[in-house]
Amino acid sequence: MTLQKSREIGAQFAAAYQSAQPYNHICLDNFLPVSIVEKVREDLTTLPEAESSFSRAQENLKTSYIPERLPTFTKNLFYALNSRPFILFLEEMTGIKGLIPDPYFVGAGIHKTLNGGHLDIHADFNLHGQMKVERRLNVLIYLNENWQEDWGGSFEIWDKAMQHKAASFIPLYNRMVCFSTGSDTFHGNPEPVNHPDGEPRQSIALYYYTATWDESRKSHSTLFMPRPGSVDEMDRREARRAVIRDIFPPVIYRKIAGKLAKIGF
Repeated sequence: MTLQKSREIGAQFAAAYQSAQPYNHICLDNFLPVSIVEKVREDLTTLPEAESSFSRAQENLKTSYIPERLPTFTKNLFYALNSRPFILFLEEMTGIKGLIPDPYFVGAGIHKTLNGGHLDIHADFNLHGQMKVERRLNVLIYLNENWQEDWGGSFEIWDKAMQHKAASFIPLYNRMVCFSTGSDTFHGNPEPVNHPDGEPRQSIALYYYTATWDESRKSHSTLFMPRPGSVDEMDRREARRAVIRDIFPPVIYRKIAGKLAKIGF
């Protein structure tokens, strides 16, 4: 695909994306050629050991696989989604210029959530630790055949006051959801996966950044927000860390942050 064609396709969705509320987002079905999705699904039958897994109140039975250790076809797809043509498509659609792909794939890759697993409503970390750039955009592509709403795992968008669910998207096969990220762009898949045959919820996840960070900003990790009237739990560990960040000067906090993480503080 030419660079001009990438821009033209992105421009077709610009109005819908940039007018969406409560924050900019879009859902596009039949996003990739089916042959590509099928090859990725074939690759996922032979996944390596996961790089990270989560088992806590806010994020449970979820594993993540970085692209470098995936089979060749799927690994190359991630590189293509970090390439200039795709970046130009995203820039035209979102209106965010100067997007930077993440060569480290921090938090990105293949995500798999087993039956009973979920990811509570949250806002994402806002600073890329290695590159010192601001997180601006998430792209999720779902890989689940014939998924039904009552099997859980739908992607939810909540209003900035965390009073009501503004949108919900079933993780359908070849569906792409793209959305802008900030400290109050609350989203997640809080309803537990409940596939009748025990199949996992699977997705491709990529994140994009801009060189707009400055030292006057306050960085944070994932901010979990309980839904009103639910049994969702606050992330007390992050709350404790926020208090410590406010107490200690940045140079001291950076020295002790690793030690705090090791003891689960």
